[in-house]
Amino acid sequence: MGKSKVWTLAIAFLIICGILVGCRADDVPETSQADAKKQENSPIKGEKEESNAETIPSAATTMEETVVQKPGRLVDEHMEPEIEAARTVDFTKYFRYYEDTFLEIVHKELPAYFQKNTTLSPEEVYDYLVYELGSGQYEPYYEKLVTYDHGYEMPELPQGEDEIELAKKEQTNLVILMDASGSMKATIADDTRMDLAKEAIEKFTKDIGKDVNVSLLAYGHKGTGDNADKKLSCSSIDTIYPLKEYNQTEFHQALNSFQASGWTPLAGAMEKANDLLAPYGEEGYRNIVYIVSDGVETCDGDPIAAAKKLNESNIEAKVNIIGFDVDNEGQTQLKQVAEAGGGQYATVRDPAEFDVVLKKKWQPSMMQVMSQQGVHLHELVDQLTELTSIYDPLSNLSAREAIRISDATRFLLKEEWIDQETADYIAERSKQMEELRKEHFQQLKEEKSTEAENARKEIDTEVEAWKEKWYKEIE
Repeated sequence: MGKSKVWTLAIAFLIICGILVGCRADDVPETSQADAKKQENSPIKGEKEESNAETIPSAATTMEETVVQKPGRLVDEHMEPEIEAARTVDFTKYFRYYEDTFLEIVHKELPAYFQKNTTLSPEEVYDYLVYELGSGQYEPYYEKLVTYDHGYEMPELPQGEDEIELAKKEQTNLVILMDASGSMKATIADDTRMDLAKEAIEKFTKDIGKDVNVSLLAYGHKGTGDNADKKLSCSSIDTIYPLKEYNQTEFHQALNSFQASGWTPLAGAMEKANDLLAPYGEEGYRNIVYIVSDGVETCDGDPIAAAKKLNESNIEAKVNIIGFDVDNEGQTQLKQVAEAGGGQYATVRDPAEFDVVLKKKWQPSMMQVMSQQGVHLHELVDQLTELTSIYDPLSNLSAREAIRISDATRFLLKEEWIDQETADYIAERSKQMEELRKEHFQQLKEEKSTEAENARKEIDTEVEAWKEKWYKEIE
């Protein structure tokens, strides 16, 4: 082979190698650029990348673990505690925020983790969703439920001969004024204010002794809340159960003969009570008025003046008011009305407010005990509502956590971040945990309700035995 031919082959070889090297070099930068672009567009950067790198704890499998569960990261960062635990009566406060704001955050945040973690087991996906969306508020409400005390106390039962002589001369009249305005349709937990009020009144009255006459007046139970019906509604103050000895069947029928409807003629109702009690002056009679209401006067009357007239007239009636879920303006007025009527005000939303005055400092007289059961109406209402106000957030927190996880699972399945098998596993696991929480919380509530009911019966039984003893003395 000639020298020139060798050089020709060498040059050709070098050219071919150059082309091959060039092709390989072209391939590498192209792949690197795609990767760089993918990384640039990926939300997993900087602090986010570091956050996802941390170990995801195992989700709770027992009630003990559930109670001390830490709040989900997204829940903790983006949802106020009072919104997450909003009462059932304020359910829109939670769901408006959840639907309008929180779901968008979830849809934006969750994919980042699944971009980085592509080989997760169904259990790991469930752990991650609880880590992001679980509730961390079980413990404070749970502790309140576990340590809940009904607050019923045995009243002191006087033994003095002077009080027995007084009992011989006095007849007790108990008049209940029931607010049936439209706002009583609102709910507390799963019951309307009206239903809860009726339940408490029925329990209260059925244990009243034969020495007490009782009457039930309903007001605002006709028409609607429209201006066109104002005149009709404000004039609707009717004696549903006339002042006489208590008859359980008749009183039950009377109590269920009306529903929440229109306006609130509070002053007019007290004026009607005044007319009803007018024949029963202070000599020989003891007159007590209970008002069950959820708000202020709306019929242009003067309830403070009406209560003062009831208390300062020869009727000398005590006006006690039980407020159902009353706002600040309503509480202010109702307290003033009770004060003008020489009575007391209790709100079912803040039972602690009345605890010291009513349960610890009250020293009942012979007539006070003889004219009422051991556990009073406002105490019964107080107990029923306080227990509900503790249980309600617990129930809501549990149900809302399950919904958040369910919605997130559907989103991830739709976007193909998880498969159907994983979605089914999460649905079953979340359902099991929700049922575990629900059953446990309900059982606790029922136990506390039973404790309260047993205590109430024990107190009432002892008071009734005491009354029977002194009745014999009086006779």
